[in-house]
Amino acid sequence: MKIRRILCWLLSLALLTGSIYTADTLVRQRRLARKTVRLHVIANSDEAADQAQKLRVRDGVLACVSGLTADCETADDARKCIAAHLPEIAEAAQRVLAGSGYDVTVSLGPETYGTRDYASFSLPAGTYPSLRVQIGKAAGKNWWCVVFPTLCTAATSDEAELQAAAGGFDEDEAAWITEEQPEYRLRFKTLEWLQKLKELFS
Repeated sequence: MKIRRILCWLLSLALLTGSIYTADTLVRQRRLARKTVRLHVIANSDEAADQAQKLRVRDGVLACVSGLTADCETADDARKCIAAHLPEIAEAAQRVLAGSGYDVTVSLGPETYGTRDYASFSLPAGTYPSLRVQIGKAAGKNWWCVVFPTLCTAATSDEAELQAAAGGFDEDEAAWITEEQPEYRLRFKTLEWLQKLKELFS
């Protein structure tokens, strides 16, 4: 009971001190989520061969989805397109898995992510529409990125900004995820801490 009271106190303190600070961040995160489709690939296991296979499946799925969504102007269009072509995306993944004996399950729905830092951009913790690809037992390490806008292939922050803008991000949103500013990283982490504290009581 004492531990629970301490956790309650910490959660209350975090919510009190961070409410104003995180309110804007939460609004921004939700706006980003509406303009984004994440990709989550889960390997069969942590064995080296399965982890290497996960990356090959990732490449196959990215190639398929980028072709399907090439003419999509908004994330809404992209989600509808992906939802309508889930069997085709699953087939693309299954072709990569040919001869492995593994099946693949592909789905589209909301998923909760922690803060993710990529080579050319970062995304704050929160719930995002997600294309989920599960290989075999799906008991291995994950691979995450973004299929719309096509940020996965952006090698630099400038490229990521261009891709984000092409996907409907405004200038402020594009800068928010690509600029290396300590304040942004702290805001992203604050959302993640609050999310974890809330999970303790769920």
